Amino acid sequence: MTPTGLLGGSFNPAHRGHRRISIYAAEALGLDEIWWLVSPGNPLKDPKGMAPFPARMASARQAARRLPIRVTGVERELGTRYTVDTLAALVRRYPERQFIWLMGADNLHQFHRWRDWRKIAALVPIAVIARPGYDGRAHAARAMGWLRRFVRPAGQARKWMTWSVPALVFLRLPPDPTSATGIRAAHPHWHRDFVSTQQGAHRDGVTRRLLGSRRHIARTDPHSA
Repeated sequence: MTPTGLLGGSFNPAHRGHRRISIYAAEALGLDEIWWLVSPGNPLKDPKGMAPFPARMASARQAARRLPIRVTGVERELGTRYTVDTLAALVRRYPERQFIWLMGADNLHQFHRWRDWRKIAALVPIAVIARPGYDGRAHAARAMGWLRRFVRPAGQARKWMTWSVPALVFLRLPPDPTSATGIRAAHPHWHRDFVSTQQGAHRDGVTRRLLGSRRHIARTDPHSA
């Protein structure tokens, strides 16, 4: 079994925070790979502020350079919109891998709003990574009323492949204030920087399907229309 971390998100844009979280999680959990699942459209986020999918993929590829990270839009191929459906499909499709879901403490704060969040916790272990300003709220999150009994010691994080699910572990790393929201506020047209990058042909990091055709670039996100 190949230990594989899954970091889902809009990556609008990807930034050094995603990179640092991935490096830290790979070390703390003993991961061989991390897959960045670039979402076609996040149901909990306003689609008006969402950059085109190819630009977000390109920013993720740039941020993941020289790391054991696969950037993928596999949710488009799977036809899934919600994390619970994506995870169920990945577990079926890749039985040779053991997955752990990576999320920031800010996402745990609203985890109870995710579709079938208890089923998500029953599919794969979850590693929650500290985010500035969210630690207290994460521990007091509504979902923690149910999840608290399944929390594992951080010192046992490398044993996660032996855990039965549900299982949750909190990982701490030095805070990084970088956020996609801040980047968009300072540079609202950031995605234009990736126009030339999008023109070339690229293969999806997981499915290996060829991306970057003219038709693919022109297509809008199916969940942000």
